Amino acid sequence: MCAMDKEDALSLLRQYVHGDSLIKHCLATAAVMKATAEYLGEEAATWEIIGVLHDIDFEQVGEDMEHHGIEGERILLEHGVDAEIAAIVKRHNHMLFGGYESPVEIALQAADSVSGLIIACALVKGGNLTDVTPNTVKKKFKEKSFAAGCERDRIRSIEPLIDLPTYYRLAIDGLITIKNELGLA
Repeated sequence: MCAMDKEDALSLLRQYVHGDSLIKHCLATAAVMKATAEYLGEEAATWEIIGVLHDIDFEQVGEDMEHHGIEGERILLEHGVDAEIAAIVKRHNHMLFGGYESPVEIALQAADSVSGLIIACALVKGGNLTDVTPNTVKKKFKEKSFAAGCERDRIRSIEPLIDLPTYYRLAIDGLITIKNELGLA
């Protein structure tokens, strides 16, 4: 599906996203997407690229959720990115779209939120991702005030594909593979 690799995707992302925290969020989402794809027997490289590019328009639209995703699709198509990937990026804006049925769209919803929850768990543990366990995530998931921006319903959306404890383990392991890029131990 994709002729682009992760470095190409990251280079394109950096043309439109300049904030370090948003770049790290995209990398984290990508790592979770890759781990999820591997577990489900899907195209890991493609899913990783979708994770890298999913918020390519976020700074450009000024966080305007009425245009987020729509502008991302336009940018990606202009740069010759596969139309299927561009459509997934467009549709990931759950405030405009929904009814996700394909595994890649479900996984993107979950990865977009769980990555932040796990990173918040790591920060509580002194920035050490390797100290985060599925039980840590499960406990913090129940605390609504903890990492309040991480939408629990979007994380739960993965359950038809993967049970939550397994998903937390996959997501943690995926993030550990890029812990240095995220500035974590």
